[in-house]
Amino acid sequence: MALDAGAAGAVPSTLRLARLDGVPDQRIGSEILKVAYARLGIELQFVAVPALRSLLESSEGRLDGEVQRILNVEVQYPTLLAVRPSINYIEPAAFVKKLDFKVQGWPSIAAYQVGIVRGVGSSEAGTQGMARVTAVPSMEALMRMVAAERVDVAVNDRLSGMLILQQLGLQGEVHPLDPPLQRIPLYHFLHMRHAELLPRIEETLRGMAASGELEQIRSRAAKRIAEDYERRALP
Repeated sequence: MALDAGAAGAVPSTLRLARLDGVPDQRIGSEILKVAYARLGIELQFVAVPALRSLLESSEGRLDGEVQRILNVEVQYPTLLAVRPSINYIEPAAFVKKLDFKVQGWPSIAAYQVGIVRGVGSSEAGTQGMARVTAVPSMEALMRMVAAERVDVAVNDRLSGMLILQQLGLQGEVHPLDPPLQRIPLYHFLHMRHAELLPRIEETLRGMAASGELEQIRSRAAKRIAEDYERRALP
């Protein structure tokens, strides 16, 4: 088991990483990590879990880490170690049905009824202190909610949100306002029992970033995922 290997200080042959269920950009991070860890002779297994539960599973050591999360996770969950550099990014955007307003960061949505996905740290942090925020369990539920006008604004990563709209056949009803609310770097996380692995995977990722390979993998993965969602789109 990966747990025993990590506890013994040996390099594990396999890592089991939490990957947020139904979140397209997580697949991009997965593709990047598969290439990076293969160079260390480590196989990855991805476990699909809801956003909030994934942090419990990884921080308590039942999984070996997270595919990608915002950096603040290392403060909230000290047993999880951030791997640098960042491997991906998200751009939270305001998805609307009929509204039209000038987007100038998170404060520009504070006056509206806002929907977010429960457990997505960037959305929870960005809407903290806002008076009317509704959290739902999935991106699909969120997009259906704004399409039904049960919320005014749905906050979702721009890329993932567009793909989910396409899958649900709602791209003609709901759209993101530009510019995005923010651009947020995402970091891979490992459980602290794998601390000895940290410098090795960081060195690999730094090399991939410097050569441009990381961005190339991201672009190819995004294209494949978009094609996949197009095939799965509801008639």
